[in-house]
Amino acid sequence: MSDIRFIPPKQNPLLARLIQSIFYLVAFFAYKIRLIIDEEDVGKMRAIADKRVVYLPNHSNLDDGLVVFLLSARLGQLFHYIVALEAFQGWIGKLMQNMGAYSIRRGIGDRQSVVQTLKILQQPQCKLVIFPEGGCSYQNDTVMPFRPGAVELSFKAMEKLVKQEATIPDFYLVPVSLKYHYPGETDIHIDQALNRLEIALSLESKPDDFYLRLRAIAAKILINLEREYQVVALDSKDWNQRIINLKRSMLDYCETTLGIKPLEQLPDRERIYKIQVMLRSPSDIEQASALDLEHLYLTTVRLLNFDAIYDGYVAENPTPERFFATIDRLEREIFQIDRPKFKGQRQAIVKIGTPINLKDYWQQYQQNLQAPSSRQQLIDDLTNSMEQAVQANLH
Repeated sequence: MSDIRFIPPKQNPLLARLIQSIFYLVAFFAYKIRLIIDEEDVGKMRAIADKRVVYLPNHSNLDDGLVVFLLSARLGQLFHYIVALEAFQGWIGKLMQNMGAYSIRRGIGDRQSVVQTLKILQQPQCKLVIFPEGGCSYQNDTVMPFRPGAVELSFKAMEKLVKQEATIPDFYLVPVSLKYHYPGETDIHIDQALNRLEIALSLESKPDDFYLRLRAIAAKILINLEREYQVVALDSKDWNQRIINLKRSMLDYCETTLGIKPLEQLPDRERIYKIQVMLRSPSDIEQASALDLEHLYLTTVRLLNFDAIYDGYVAENPTPERFFATIDRLEREIFQIDRPKFKGQRQAIVKIGTPINLKDYWQQYQQNLQAPSSRQQLIDDLTNSMEQAVQANLH
């Protein structure tokens, strides 16, 4: 995989339709997921079925791709998907290609992926899924900042279409909110998950309250990581500051060890992706044999796992979903796994925001042709509108 730069889509409509026809059963029994969406929202998407559409969902769970595929089946449409290169593993990767997925290398300017995206966006009635957070937040009802690339590429595709066709096409951005709900009994699953973590951490004391148990587990993990990365907690009671200091030290450890100049103007997630790109090409690293590349990569995985976490996430709204989202994070850390065990049947609730037609903003976009900062402001404003719409519907 380290030598592969780009994986193109090889969408097989016949195979995709066949899998769509049975995927409700696969999702329900194999992944414990059932799609929930209002007919009104289905109608919003069917009303623009003959147009070019970019779907912009939040990304809180590694199963979001399955949910969006369920959505495509519900609509009777074929989607294309932009997926991180490292996700294309084995037969699953081949199957994803046949469903319409293609790769992007995060942390670099992936020209091949951009070219493929512009090609797809110019196709009549294209349906493309982009997760604008740029990665998984692992939080069920909050979003990370949206990146502007989806809006920017959509406008660039429109530029090409206007030159080719001498008309301004309809081109829709659709905010999609994905949220998971556990409709059944959850206490037993929370208790079992906490118990597994307590055993792994040798925690013998078990308070009666689930939240106190969760906090004790988190405290032990936090202390262990501070020791591993030699971080001194100046105020042991201020967990948020401790988390910030820890993540800062872990990121500094990676960049210093690899001789990377810190790009502090970038979000942490972008800096982490750049580190991962470098680690996947050890031949480009000076004195790589003398470095613990495995531990460096583990550190980047930890940083992404805890990127959006903050103290009080569960306390401010102690739903089973927030418990499970946090427990999943802790299980990834303790058991060194990518996909924690499912914890009961889940409903994947999908809410569709109001589609935005970029055609309505085309004149403003063109007027800013000689003013790059104004054009970028328009792109940023539309990106923020998508983010706010997704967050509003998550509530």
